[in-house]
Amino acid sequence: MPSTWRTILAVPEPALPAGHNGRISAPSKTTSHHHNHMRLALFQPDIAQNTGTMLRLAACLGISVDLIEPCGFVWSEAKLRRAGLDYLDHVDLRRHTSWAAFQRDRDPTRLVLLTTKGDVALPHFKFRADDTVMVGRESAGVPDKVHEAADARVVIPMRPGLRSLNVALAAAIAVAEALRQTGQWPQLVEQPVEQEVEVAP
Repeated sequence: MPSTWRTILAVPEPALPAGHNGRISAPSKTTSHHHNHMRLALFQPDIAQNTGTMLRLAACLGISVDLIEPCGFVWSEAKLRRAGLDYLDHVDLRRHTSWAAFQRDRDPTRLVLLTTKGDVALPHFKFRADDTVMVGRESAGVPDKVHEAADARVVIPMRPGLRSLNVALAAAIAVAEALRQTGQWPQLVEQPVEQEVEVAP
């Protein structure tokens, strides 16, 4: 893994220099790594394994990620290696030091919040190609100010009596539906057909 990644991922949650805009961006990727317009925002995640799983999801599906800090864990290679670090070289990742920094620096597109308090069910919601899909903290979701800032609040329908899905599963379900609706699923690469080789007697 390039040393530049290690430098960025090792940044603690430190005091930043005066005048810093609050965003810690990953180094730009080579043009061979295609990313869709869709983004996935993680609001102050609590659990490293879930975060790693969602970063892996983003890498595999070509989704850009906004990580809104502070996290509930120390951001380090060791914490994320098991779930997703090996895929970080393929993720367009922006780290924001706070909700205010994210609001200031994010792209001016719709913010679609996944929440159990949503007012529209996922199967009935119409995604746009440049939406930012947001998931909240495992322990507490998102505060009222984030609910109020969202352009849409979407709920994944579930059987009665069950509380919620794992946040990484919820993100995967919503992102998959968003990519399906907007035609942004990665294209399969055709594999060469194996041919039988006759061996002379």
